[in-house]
Amino acid sequence: MSSKTKYIFVTGGVTSSLGKGIISASLARLLQARGYSVTIQKLDPYINVDPGTLNPYEHGECYVNTDGAETDLDLGHYERFLNVETSQANNVTTGRIYQSVIEKERRGEFLGKTVQVIPHITNEIKQRIQILGNTGKYDIIITEIGGTVGDIESLPYIEAVRQLKWELGPHNTLVIHLALVPYLAAAGELKTKPAQHSVKSLMQAGVQAGVLVCRTEHHLPQEVKNKLAQFCNVRPAAVIESIDAETIYDVPILMEQQQLDRVVLEDLGLPCPDTLKMDKWLDFLRRYKNPKGEVTIALVGKYVSLHDAYKSIVESFIHAGAANEVKVNVKWIYSGDVNESNAASLFKDVDGILVAPGFGERGIEGKITATKYAREHGIPFLGICLGMQMAVVEFARDVLGLKDAHSKEINPETPYPVIDLMESQKNVTNKGGTMRLGAWQCSVEKDSRAYSIYGTDSIMERHRHRYELSSDYIEALDKAGMKATGRNAETGLVDIVEIPSHPWFVAVQFHPEYRSTVENPHPLFVDFVRAAVKAKK
Repeated sequence: MSSKTKYIFVTGGVTSSLGKGIISASLARLLQARGYSVTIQKLDPYINVDPGTLNPYEHGECYVNTDGAETDLDLGHYERFLNVETSQANNVTTGRIYQSVIEKERRGEFLGKTVQVIPHITNEIKQRIQILGNTGKYDIIITEIGGTVGDIESLPYIEAVRQLKWELGPHNTLVIHLALVPYLAAAGELKTKPAQHSVKSLMQAGVQAGVLVCRTEHHLPQEVKNKLAQFCNVRPAAVIESIDAETIYDVPILMEQQQLDRVVLEDLGLPCPDTLKMDKWLDFLRRYKNPKGEVTIALVGKYVSLHDAYKSIVESFIHAGAANEVKVNVKWIYSGDVNESNAASLFKDVDGILVAPGFGERGIEGKITATKYAREHGIPFLGICLGMQMAVVEFARDVLGLKDAHSKEINPETPYPVIDLMESQKNVTNKGGTMRLGAWQCSVEKDSRAYSIYGTDSIMERHRHRYELSSDYIEALDKAGMKATGRNAETGLVDIVEIPSHPWFVAVQFHPEYRSTVENPHPLFVDFVRAAVKAKK
């Protein structure tokens, strides 16, 4: 809509986990609904090049983009809210920044100069921030800066923002600062000092926030807003209340009620159209909040003690539940706890079983047992990535009679390697960013459940794996009743298996959860939840 790209920077203070990602995504959704072309990027202060080698307990799930980038889980929120794909350019880490600068130094690009944080690191940050803006595709770029203001790790990013504000000129940049306004029960009042000190830290770095978003558990009286405005140097209208919400999907509505989008557009010198296109979003919320029934689905995984490790799966269930007008209750089951003797008691009250993706040996037999229980008791089953591989292992053991069948990842000496290392992975030594990543085409057989779900014989889905179903066993599996119904058209790699004789048994090598959004729930999850509803009846 505008002729020049505008930049919004979202910082956080006082404490972590205030919801910068959700505020960024909510604002972007509102600006999009006003007719602007918007995207969001995340600057992460950790020195890892990407989250691909991080333990999910450390950082939650690793989200994979269409172009194969392993990124922060916040990018999942961005895509789910905006219904627009992100890319490698939408997530930058300190590790990637320093790696790029050091590579330039090794190539001799700095002409013998001493390489320093200022200007070389900050110049690299500024260049990365503006990559998406320079494409000409976006009116507004929202940049979420990870970490907390005052952290040593975040200082180069804050300095880069300070420089950009001067370089881009008035009304082309805006800083939104998210801070905590705690309620002290003993005093019976909200305390503004933490937010004031947080803004002061930002100002000491040379950056003035234009909008203050106050994370709070209680409504902010006008006098509190006025106090924050006075001592944080923002206008009263720019003090925005961000109160605890029933669901993250309420936040765009709450932010619109606080007029965050109007304040932002005014500060950027952009018109605010009266039309707000949120019909699909509101319809989703209506369905989500007014379910006509409920189902319980067991999520069997290795990292269930940290729900963020399966964030996209949980959100996909929310989208699919709303599409079916049911509430999906997730029963979290640690795969290491599942065995033959307790499977019946663990799964007696569930309407579906999902075996989650992952890596490594821990809890693997529990995943196999869960798969077996779903197969033998006709419970709707969805296996994702490692979940598909273990479905194949279980079938090979218990139906084909190959008792020691396994994946070579878990047992390199197995006599029946039904899951083997992909040919393209056999000479790979570096672990980071080297798996089969990103979106790949899959050809779907027309007489399959997968075809009835997708409604097409050609799909694109995102992958993150090194191992595959060995072609040596496909024919035997097929004859015994496990059909390979989706394959990569070029390599023949099996992407989907299903059991037609089962009420609903589908396992996929890819990650469908990465493509589910509010406005476009993933058809695989929608049909899986529909099958769970039918099973409950």
